[in-house]
Amino acid sequence: MPGFVEKPEPVQVPGLVHLHTGKVRDLYRDEDGNLVMVASDRISAADWVLPTEIPEKGRILTQLSLWWFEQLADLVPNHVISTDLPAGAPADWEGRTLVCKSLDMVPVECVARGYLTGSGLKEYVQSRTVCGLALPEGLVDGSELPAPIFTPAAKAEVGDHDENVSYEEVARTTGAETAALLRQTTLAVYGRARDIARERGIILADTKFEFGFDKDGTLVAADEVLTPDSSRFWPADQWQPGRTQPSFDKQYVRDWLASPASGWDSKGELPPPVLPQEVVAQTRAKYVEAYERLTGQTWS
Repeated sequence: MPGFVEKPEPVQVPGLVHLHTGKVRDLYRDEDGNLVMVASDRISAADWVLPTEIPEKGRILTQLSLWWFEQLADLVPNHVISTDLPAGAPADWEGRTLVCKSLDMVPVECVARGYLTGSGLKEYVQSRTVCGLALPEGLVDGSELPAPIFTPAAKAEVGDHDENVSYEEVARTTGAETAALLRQTTLAVYGRARDIARERGIILADTKFEFGFDKDGTLVAADEVLTPDSSRFWPADQWQPGRTQPSFDKQYVRDWLASPASGWDSKGELPPPVLPQEVVAQTRAKYVEAYERLTGQTWS
């Protein structure tokens, strides 16, 4: 049964109540009712949270999300209240911790796609649609779509796949007004981010967002945004439709797990093995390169 190979015990911090251990993030509530989100160095693949961590991954994700929140502030507010460490928190939480508003979360992964790949490609091959949206003939892996599309998914538990759903299903779940707002906001944010990434030589193929409503009823961006964990980033100078694209994410880990070198059968019952140091180092380098190319800042 996929999930954690070794589920970590939550860190105990005075004044914080542990709420949830996710694939990457640990969630706490402080005495003021705010959420404290800590991004670990855990990495997941094939629905497993692997036994090997990628050094500094959680800090990279957190700092990149903060940078993107600034770029998107005029399009959608975000949930961040503070980046200060809670009193009594371990020093290792520095740079990977956000104190956030508590939101009424929308139970939908809001996915925007500008290019065809992944689960969208699988559906397209079968039916020439993605999440029920008709697409033209002749598209291949990596093709740019005629226009970006909103392809929502139902959020899954650790160890399960997110499941693509139709827009109509989102409207039934959240109400027509909220569904329209989610689609509008998702595509607006994707468009802004796609253009920023393109200026830096990166194709933003697709990405997913999570949103919630604050106490005033305003839609707010939550969790992470536009990181290598939540997005497909491709080097623009190597883009070649009709094949799997090189990417700035954990594809290196996926490829190794699927290779004979790992000796692992993803369809079997045994959990995935420990990652070799070379794979860890190469994966970390991909995350660092994504951060540096997008932000223009040196990771240190």
